[in-house]
Formats: sequence, C-alpha cells, structure tokens
Amino acid sequence: MAESLLERAWAWLHTTFPERQIYIRSDGRVQFFTFGPSLQATLAGLSLIFLGWVAFASVNVIFKDRIIASKDHRYQQMQSTYENRVADLQLSYDELNGALVSAEDRFKSKADELETKQKTVARLLNRKQAVDATFASLRGGLHDPANETNPANGNNTDPKAAPNADNIASDSLGADAPSAGDSGDMDDDESAGGSELSVMPETAAPQPRTAKPTKASLLDNAVQSFASLFNDKKTARPHTSKLGHVPALKSLAHQTARIEKLSHGETTLLVSADREIVARIDQIQDVMKNVGINPDEFEERIIARNGSDSGIGGPLIPLDDVRIEGIADHHFTKVYADASAHVKELDTLFIGFRHIPLTTPVHGSAFHRTSGFGARVDPFTHHVAFHPGIDFGGPWGAPIRATAPGVVDYAGRRGGYGNMVEIDHGYGIKTRYGHMSSILVKVGAKVSRGTPVGKLGSTGRSTGPHVHYEVWLANVVRNPKRFIKAGRNVFQQE
Repeated sequence: MAESLLERAWAWLHTTFPERQIYIRSDGRVQFFTFGPSLQATLAGLSLIFLGWVAFASVNVIFKDRIIASKDHRYQQMQSTYENRVADLQLSYDELNGALVSAEDRFKSKADELETKQKTVARLLNRKQAVDATFASLRGGLHDPANETNPANGNNTDPKAAPNADNIASDSLGADAPSAGDSGDMDDDESAGGSELSVMPETAAPQPRTAKPTKASLLDNAVQSFASLFNDKKTARPHTSKLGHVPALKSLAHQTARIEKLSHGETTLLVSADREIVARIDQIQDVMKNVGINPDEFEERIIARNGSDSGIGGPLIPLDDVRIEGIADHHFTKVYADASAHVKELDTLFIGFRHIPLTTPVHGSAFHRTSGFGARVDPFTHHVAFHPGIDFGGPWGAPIRATAPGVVDYAGRRGGYGNMVEIDHGYGIKTRYGHMSSILVKVGAKVSRGTPVGKLGSTGRSTGPHVHYEVWLANVVRNPKRFIKAGRNVFQQE
C-alpha cells in the first residue's frame, strides 16, 4: 500500500515536473543545465513559500493599524466585560449589605417601638391598678352596721386601719388626690395619668409663599420624576427573588414579623385596658348618680376647685396629625390618646369620689339603726316631724368615725344636736355627727376616712346613747342611706 502511494507520487512528480534543460550560448560556446523533477519541485516549493511570505508581510504593512485597532478593541471588550462583572459583584454586595442594614434598622425600629408601647401600656395599667388598689383599700370600711359580726365593743377594725386605707389612696394616686382642706394643683402629665412620652404633631407640610400657584417647567418635572424614582429605589425593600435566599435576611424578617405581631398585641392590650378604665368611670358615675350627684357637674367642681378651669387654649390639632415619639403606629396612637384621656377623667372623678361619704360612722354588731331618714313620730312631741338623718344606737363611749376625708368645720355644742362635729369634705359635701358624749377633734383639723371624731353619747335632744348622722350636698340635706347603700353595693362587686 505504501509502495503504491510512493509510486503514484513519484509518477505525478515526473509528470508535473518533467526533466528540463536550460541552454546558454556565450562566445560561440553552448552550455546547458539539466533540472530534474526533484530540483524543480524543490524550487517551486521555495518560490511558493517566498511568495507567501511576501504576501503576508505586505498585508501586515498595509493593514497594520487596523490589526492593532482590532486587537485593542478585543482587549477593551475583555476588560469591559471583566469590569462589568466586578461591578455587578460589587453592586450585589452593596445591595446585600444595604438589605441587611435596612433589615437590622427595621428590626431595631420595631423592637424600640414595641418597648415604647409596653412602657406606655404599663403606665396606664399601673394607673388603673392604683385606682383598683384604692378601691380595695376602701372596701373594708364601707359596711352597714347591721351586717357587722365583730365584738360588742363597736370597733371591728384597727383604729388605724381606715386612716391607713385613705393614706394608701392618697399615696397610690399621688398628688392629684388632695384632702378636703388642701388646694393642691392638678398636674396634667403626672397626676392625671399622663405618659412621660412626648406627644407631638407631625411635621407640617410646606406652605406656598404666595396664594398664586406656580407652574413647573418641563425640566423641573423631569428632575422631580427622576428624583422620585431614585428615592423609591433607595427606600424600596430588597427583592425577595434576589435576596430572599440569604439566611440572615430570612432570620431578620422572621424576627421582625414576630415583633410586629407582638406590637399589634400591645394595641389590643391597650384597648382592653381602656375598656376597663371606661368601666371604672361608669362605675364611679353610677355611684354618684345613685346618691343624687350629677357626675358632669361634680367633675366641673373638681376641676374648678383645683384651679384648672382657666387659662385654657391653643391651636386645634386633629388627633390624626398627632404621633407619639418612637411609635409610628397611628392606630396605637389613637387608642393611647383615648385611654390617656379616660385615665385623666378617671383621676379627676376619683379625686372627688374619695370625698363622698359611702360608709357609716360606727361599725360592729353592737350597733343598730334606731331611726331612719324622713318623716317620723317625734319621740318628744309625739307628732309627725321630719328627721334629717339616720340614728345608730350602740354602747356608750364607742368611737364615732369620719365617713370620708375632710376638714372639721364645726366642733362643739349646738342646740338639739348636743355635742356635734361637722366635717366639710369639699365639693359641696358635708357630714354631721350629733349627740356625742365627747368631741375628739378641733375646728380646722384634717381628718381621713375612719378618723375618730368623738364618742357615742346622748347629749342634746336624745333619748339614749346613739349617734345622729347627716349628709349634706350643695346645702341640701340628703338621705345617708343612699350613700351607705351605694358604697356597699359597689364595693361588694369588687
């Protein structure tokens, strides 16, 4: 096979390049050169190589600039591709880093907001609990003598128990619950249950310098549109499709969602607390109505007595434009504003409520009611006459206690009352205690609920040892039974 190919190649070589002779004649002499097939093939190959080299060199010389430009273009393309890839990587890194920072900031913001909400709710709940604690402290002293089961000495409680209960009320409510003789001022932020958080209006929108609107140019509109797109891109959340697979972002998003859910729970808790506060307000108002007190007028008296009904004014700011510093939840802000207003109303009502006499001047099973309020047959004239109070009979010398805090307005002997003490509880409320064997207080003395003001006796127009008890409201004598029954009913529900 190989020999056959060689033979064919050799035959083709001799056919293509047959033997040739070149004759040269010089000075009558003839010389010739013989060129065989091999030499001819060699010279032909060298000629082709030379011609190829000449062509290549010529092309390089002629198209040198274009070749260099093409190489530079390819190099620039490679460099541009490399730089674009580096820029994409840097952009991805910056986007991821920005997403992480944004997620961390959002997480911290939600956590701070939750903490602020918790503190706000805690203050309101503490305020309500203080009122509830005061109600509980007053609970033991508000009973009808007929229901008492203590020994016959007529003193079913520690002599200091009732005053301490009143002191607890004063302590728990702070400086907003002055005694009847005090003229303490009401503090809207602290004593009225206000939060320490600063509440401020939102930043006002910029107003035009003139009333005539100006028309924006096409360039201004284009710039504003471009700026809005840029701002939207900066403030937009990272795309979930690109960055949602990052574990750190997933974890932060999950924790942020949990905190946001807890934050909504604080709003629900605040709504619940507000309902309880409103229920307590309704309860106090019901007690006032049951004893013949108009809650609205009584609240006005409380505000007027504490000197907070004058010098009121300011710009009108809608509640929707108000926010709590550190809280972006407008629904929570509205609920907080409602609850805060109700707490202030509760505090205002409770200031006066503490001075309403809702108990009896004597306690224990040894005491019993001997005469009621209203028309009766007079024990001396035996004719029908009006009796302006309630009589409680009991052992001689038993302590008679103040039924509400106040200031002793009168202490001495007065006609048919015998030895009498009159206490001004403020807000148009007074109580009288008559027929005492001895008086234990002086005019101007400040007393608390349960403070002994005298001892049971039979001085004045009396047929036996008892205490004559009267309640006056707005200079009109009222039935003490309504006050005692209202106090017993409301505190038995606690």
